[in-house]
Order: sequence, then structure tokens, then C-alpha cells
Amino acid sequence: MNLASLLSPTSRGLANLYIPSLAMSFGQGMVIPAIPVFASEFDISVGLAAQVVTAYAIGRVASLVPAGIMIDRMGSRFAMVLGPLMVAAGVGAIVVTPVFWVILAAQFVVGMGDSLWMLAREVTGINLVKPSQRGRVMSGFMGVTSAGMSLGPVVGGLILEEVGLRTVFVAYAGIASAVLLGSVMSRHSEARAPRPLQVKSSPFQFGRLSEIERALRPTYIALVAATFAMMLYRMVLQSMMPLYMDSQLGYSPVQVGSIFGISTIFIFAMIIPAGFITDKIGRKWATVPSTIIPALAFFAIPFADSMLELSIIASVLGMANGLSLGSVATSTFDVVPEHARARFQALRRVVGEMGGVAGPFFGGIIANAYNPGMTFLIFAPFILVPGLLLAIVAKETLVKNPPSEK
Repeated sequence: MNLASLLSPTSRGLANLYIPSLAMSFGQGMVIPAIPVFASEFDISVGLAAQVVTAYAIGRVASLVPAGIMIDRMGSRFAMVLGPLMVAAGVGAIVVTPVFWVILAAQFVVGMGDSLWMLAREVTGINLVKPSQRGRVMSGFMGVTSAGMSLGPVVGGLILEEVGLRTVFVAYAGIASAVLLGSVMSRHSEARAPRPLQVKSSPFQFGRLSEIERALRPTYIALVAATFAMMLYRMVLQSMMPLYMDSQLGYSPVQVGSIFGISTIFIFAMIIPAGFITDKIGRKWATVPSTIIPALAFFAIPFADSMLELSIIASVLGMANGLSLGSVATSTFDVVPEHARARFQALRRVVGEMGGVAGPFFGGIIANAYNPGMTFLIFAPFILVPGLLLAIVAKETLVKNPPSEK
């Protein structure tokens, strides 16, 4: 008797999603320490070398809409095969090319494949479990992804020092190929067939609120606004907090890094509790604090000038960030119709990415005009309003003790 035989079909199906998720994020994490090496390897500036991250991010955003359509119309199995295939092909091109612009194009393809894979795995996972287990499933996805992204740079750095740049991408290509093989062979990665569309519109149209139950449409709008706010505050924090601590408070890079380290510890600490809060107490008990607390923290940051005060704020932000991991996606799965799950999740994330771009862009303008600390005060209301929408307008979508669960 092997271990697999002791697991239920649902547990085996989730294992077939969690393990590849950890592997894929681990592979992408290995790329991070390689960025400075691109500059010397290809005789380019550090700024240009950093665009490998930009190309990857653009690829992720560009693939969201087509990924949502593909998964809703064809099921998730095809997407879960195509995603790692694109990653393996893109990383393979990086291994052999002597031209840097090819690497940028390859990273774009890798980003597209990674985004396709992640959306498909979530729809598949949601289809495997009862609605009352969705929060823990989504929190698990976020947890293994975060773990992979944390461990990947460590191993990637060791490979860079001992072997070299190309070997990092050979290892990444091997990981993606293994995930591809697993997706092809897995019997538990097929999502249920989507139900026929019940609306008189093209199935390829995005964002038709008429597909969502009327009473739940304000909830979906609030979730989209919250996603925008969450991405905005995360990117503003990453870009403006170092500037605030350096230029206005005079703290060292080590002290800046320690603040982010404290936040990361609390994010990891909240991953498991967040899933149980979402499933056992209520979706809003996770989504509302994870939006309102960062807004209050942003109001406080410009008045914090000691490491103790900043550490407390970082701890609170870490807990709020941990609560947000998976809870908004879980609530969205509760709200949207089954036949359009991927499309509406993709739309929500596209809007979120806009917040991620707008935050640093306008934050830089505000910092130049005033100071980095002022950016937190100006952005705080833009985070608070979506939080209030979730608290006041959005419905609680967790059904406790349902008579039957699909």
C-alpha cells in the first residue's frame, strides 16, 4: 500500500495541484538573483537587465483575458498543459540564445504561460472541493506559491555562484518540463465541463455583469475595487517605503530590509489561519480587514519615525496581507457563475494589475512634488473606500451549514 492509496480522490487531486504550484513558483524565484548577472553576461546596463522582470509581468497581464476565455470554453486541463509548455519553451530559449532581446521575448512567453497555469489550477482546485472549503484551498495555493518564491532565490543564487547563469535556466526548464509531464499524465487535473451560457451574448465578451446574479453584482464590483486597492498599496509600499525610510528618516538598507522581513514573517503566519477564517467565520472577516487595515496603516506611516513604530505597522500590514491571500479570489468564486469563473477572475486581476502600475507611477510623481511620506496619506483614501464598500455593500457569501453542497 502506497501513500497515494491512503488519500481521497480530492486530496490526490489537490496534491497534483499544490506540488506543481510549489515547483513553478520555485523556478521563477530562481530567476531573481540572476538579474544582475544578465548585465555582465550581455554587456548591458543594470536597468536594462531588470526589464526581464518587466517582460515577465507584461506577459502575465497580457495572457489573463485569453486565459479566462480558454479555460471557460475548453476546460482547465488544456490550459494546465499549455501553461507549463509555454514556460518550458520560453526558458529553453533563454538557455540557448546569445541575444538579450530574445531573452525579453522569452520572458514575456514565460509570463503568459505562468499566468495561464495559475488561473487554470485555481479553477481546477475550486471544482474539486465544496464551497465551504474554497478558502482553505485558495490560501493553500497562495502559501505554496509564496514558499516557492522565497526558496527559489536561495537555490538560484547558489547555482549562479557554483555553476553559472545558464544552468539556472536549465534547472527552471527541467522543472517546467516535469510539471508539463505531470499535467499530461494526471487524471485529477480536469475541471468539470462548463455549463452552457444562459445569456444572449458572445461567450467571448468580458465583464458582462448580466451574467452575475443581480443581488451579487455590487459584491463583485466591490471585490474588483478591493483588488485594485490591494495591488496599489502593495506596490506603493514596496516602492515608497524604502524611499521614505532612507530620505526622510535616514535609515540604512539593512533596517529597511528588516521592516519588510517582519512583514513577510506575519504574511506566512497568516496563511493557514486566513483559510480557516474565510471558510469557518466568513469571507468578509478576511476581505474587509485586509483592505481597511492597510488604509489605516497608510494614514499612520508618515507619522511613524522610530523602528519600533515602523515594525508595528509592518506587522499589522503583514497580517492584513496574509488575510488577503486567497480570500478575495474565494469570494469572487462564490459570486460569479460557474460557466464564467475564469473570465471574471481574469477581469478582476486585470483591474488589480492596473492598481499595481498606477501606484508606483503616481507615487513617484507625488514623491517628487512633495516627499515619499506624502504618498501614503494621499493613497490612503483610495484604499479605504474599497474596504468600506466591502464592509457595507458586499454580501457575505459564505453559506454556513448548507443543506447540500455541490
